[in-house]
Amino acid sequence: MNGNKMPLANKLYMLLGFFFLYAPIISLVVYSFNESRLVTVWGGFSLKWYSVLWNDVAVMSAVKISFAIAFMTASFAVVLGTIAGFVLARFGRFRSHSMFAGMVTAPMVMPEVVVGLSMLLLFVALQTSFGCSEEPSGLVQRLGCWAFGERGMLTIWIGHVTLCTAYVAVLVQSRLKEMNRSLEDAAMDLGCRPFNVFFVITLPLIAPTLLSGWLLSFTLSLDDYVLTAFLSGPGSTTLPQWIFSSIRLGLSPEINALATIIICVVTTFVVVSNRLMMSAQAKRDRAIQAALASTD
Repeated sequence: MNGNKMPLANKLYMLLGFFFLYAPIISLVVYSFNESRLVTVWGGFSLKWYSVLWNDVAVMSAVKISFAIAFMTASFAVVLGTIAGFVLARFGRFRSHSMFAGMVTAPMVMPEVVVGLSMLLLFVALQTSFGCSEEPSGLVQRLGCWAFGERGMLTIWIGHVTLCTAYVAVLVQSRLKEMNRSLEDAAMDLGCRPFNVFFVITLPLIAPTLLSGWLLSFTLSLDDYVLTAFLSGPGSTTLPQWIFSSIRLGLSPEINALATIIICVVTTFVVVSNRLMMSAQAKRDRAIQAALASTD
């Protein structure tokens, strides 16, 4: 038997695994076009639930809040995670290295209930320390009460950044440790300063990792419910909170329509990003090989 061909049994197992993973998603997409209000009873093809979704003020507000928080979280987490990962990968075993590494990765390994409760207690303590229950007098007190007087988008954003930074830092640290430093050393030998080396050489080489970290952070923030439940307040209902509250009242094909739109948007974005990352990586590999060949 040809060793390059996959056995029939393995193909069947693979198809069964894909069916187990994607059959619920396919059924969700199909029933989003259902005429009936019952999500498990087919009543004919219709687009009315997409119209209902578009005119639902509550869900559209939750979508805007979730996407705004996810975008800001992913962008800021990439910045902080890159700095933390670079310090862990390139600064050696400095004093308090273990403590710093533990503090960076702690939100990733700790239960979200513990992280959410601790951050809730932190914000309550900040409200008390700034005296937000009284009329603020000084500038610092006014700024503190504006930021932490009530839980809302800002507190959710801080919690999500804390969680997502840990994932980005681990990705960047792993990429930097396995990366060939010959180009960086060559640039420094030619007189390039370390600050310029990072932005001209290192940053383009780890760009696919940063994009992966951004996408991961965006997904984690958009999907998070536990942290958000602890840190949210009136007027800051996110999409997962709206979905969970809607499920308690009974499933509606409106949720299927919303999930279908999210699946289409995320799939398109991931496919396009993957193509761009592969193309950019191939271009960089060719440039590196040409540079190395010219030095021989």
